[in-house]
Amino acid sequence: MRLVSHPVLCNYYVTYRCNARCSFCDIWEKPSPYIKLEEVEQNLKDLKKLGVNVIDFTGGEPLLHQQIDSFLKLAHDMGFITTLTTNCLLYPKFAERLKGKVDMLHFSLDAFEKEKHDTGRGVACYDFVLDSINIAKSLGERPDILFTAFAENIDQLEAVYQEIVLPNKLMLLINPAFDYNEVNTGSGLNAQQLQYLSAFGKRKSVYLNEGFIQLRKNGGNQILDPVCKAASTTLVISPENQLVLPCYHLGEKKFPINGNLFELYQSKEVKEQIALEGKLPACEGCTINCYMQPSFAVELNQYFWKALPSTLKYNLTKGTWKRMFK
Repeated sequence: MRLVSHPVLCNYYVTYRCNARCSFCDIWEKPSPYIKLEEVEQNLKDLKKLGVNVIDFTGGEPLLHQQIDSFLKLAHDMGFITTLTTNCLLYPKFAERLKGKVDMLHFSLDAFEKEKHDTGRGVACYDFVLDSINIAKSLGERPDILFTAFAENIDQLEAVYQEIVLPNKLMLLINPAFDYNEVNTGSGLNAQQLQYLSAFGKRKSVYLNEGFIQLRKNGGNQILDPVCKAASTTLVISPENQLVLPCYHLGEKKFPINGNLFELYQSKEVKEQIALEGKLPACEGCTINCYMQPSFAVELNQYFWKALPSTLKYNLTKGTWKRMFK
């Protein structure tokens, strides 16, 4: 049973450029422009009309965009819940400008051992994460640590939690890795590792969407009975100011927005693409977290109930729910 019929999230790619070279990502390999302020302003108005609640300014590395603070202020002032994830190389530079504008600020950290984290990210950013935690706390910000869990780094989780998360009174977000397109992340977490993550997610100050674990146990999205609602829950906007459907990772169709996102989303061509969500051949077995998260929230099924406790836990801990009533 569908609970919410309108889109709830916008993944807004400010640029595909990145100052890291993560082994599990190919976004940084793409040539890319930067989004324009006037286009963002118009699109945010249309996103509000469409019922979107959350704007995730993403990339690439979103802090490479010199106007990122202006985008966040616009969205925040319009009542959107704002979120941003960074590798922290540029956070010390932008920290003052971002203060109070990001509701969910995520710092990526995939290992307690410096060399292991920096190797995975392809650049020396470990020390910047630690510095950024101190800077953010000094400004009254409450960042989260986003830990992307692979078979190769799951042994680092305990130390990150004990030595970094708890002493700094942060939240630890566990992000089980996923494969996509031609990118082989080596994400194949076995049943024992999935169970370990599931148990870890029940700890204090830890967020793990249990729906992610259940989906992997079930073999991912099934095209004959899809759980994925990527296109109807999430609008993906590219740096070229295009609406990308059914999701960024598949990117089958790209529609120029031309200052008219609201009408474009209602068009026959877009509706036809939305109807294919989770049903395309490439959707078989998909476990991409950023599209499953909103998918689990809008339809009453086993994944809704699996995801609900962790969602409530995070929102109550962070107080993010208060933004929904402003």
